[in-house]
Amino acid sequence: MKKFINEADSLLHDSLKGVGSVHSNIVEIQFSPTFVRRRQRPSKRKVALISGGGSGHEPLHVGFVGRGMLDAACPGQVFTSPTPDQMIAAAGAVDTGAGVLFIVKNYAGDVMNFQMAAETLDCPNATVLVSDDVAVDGSTHTTGRRGVAGTLIVEKLAGAAAEAGADLARCKAIGDRANKLTASMGVAFTSCTVPLAGRPTFDIQADEMEIGVGIHGEPGRRREKIQRADLIVDELLTAILRDLNPQSGAEVLMHVNGFGGTPLMELYLLFERAEIQLRSLGLTPARSLVGNYTTSLEMAGASLTLTVLDSELKALWDAPVRTSALSW
Repeated sequence: MKKFINEADSLLHDSLKGVGSVHSNIVEIQFSPTFVRRRQRPSKRKVALISGGGSGHEPLHVGFVGRGMLDAACPGQVFTSPTPDQMIAAAGAVDTGAGVLFIVKNYAGDVMNFQMAAETLDCPNATVLVSDDVAVDGSTHTTGRRGVAGTLIVEKLAGAAAEAGADLARCKAIGDRANKLTASMGVAFTSCTVPLAGRPTFDIQADEMEIGVGIHGEPGRRREKIQRADLIVDELLTAILRDLNPQSGAEVLMHVNGFGGTPLMELYLLFERAEIQLRSLGLTPARSLVGNYTTSLEMAGASLTLTVLDSELKALWDAPVRTSALSW
């Protein structure tokens, strides 16, 4: 295992201290319990958005704390759910009296711990469950579809609504609608190595790829020999479009996400093919995002995410945002 670490047990703490130093104008880091909150306090009552999950997916979620997106994020240890006391402390720190909206990826540990926190809070709260991974069939998987790169989309759209003054019910409705209109699927060429484990999460041959891999290295739909990039994009898009079934002429947001070990050169190549295919099907990529935003440590691979847009969602996407990882 080759990683820049001192001790595996202190990796998250050391990293968060670095985040706090570099982005001290945007976030504050709290420990015991651990959470990251936006430094710029809202000037008026607004719904507070809180998300979180296991670390190792940076910049998700800590990198999306700031104006127009999350008010706080609760990072767990690598690939390990945060604990309820983290969410409770974060809620107490950022609630302005308008209620708290939890945005939770659909993994058993995250769902359980966020639910425990929600039941404990005295303030009004609601939850949006993100389940955009079409590689998983909810009818055959015990917890349903996984939350992956579409989480960023949900956080941005609901965050913009909250920043504009929408109430708790409206923010939840927008988050739920964004999740319903978003679908993702990924492919991996290599595994990643969790520091405490010290070895790759799964074994894969140099000429193989995992179609439909999860962001923690969970198995996908199947494993096969590596194909041309165009063919990979076509397969991922086919599964995504079968799920969303957008009408011809629809506008979409297209997000090409890297898992941490794939160069931007290759991610832009994937975008180019996906854009050509979407336009050939009568769809318009009206908005785009390319980069490493929902990673899996050093895994080599990428995912495609589509969100079907309407005028409201497009305006919410375009609304100003200022976080350490996303800003316009």
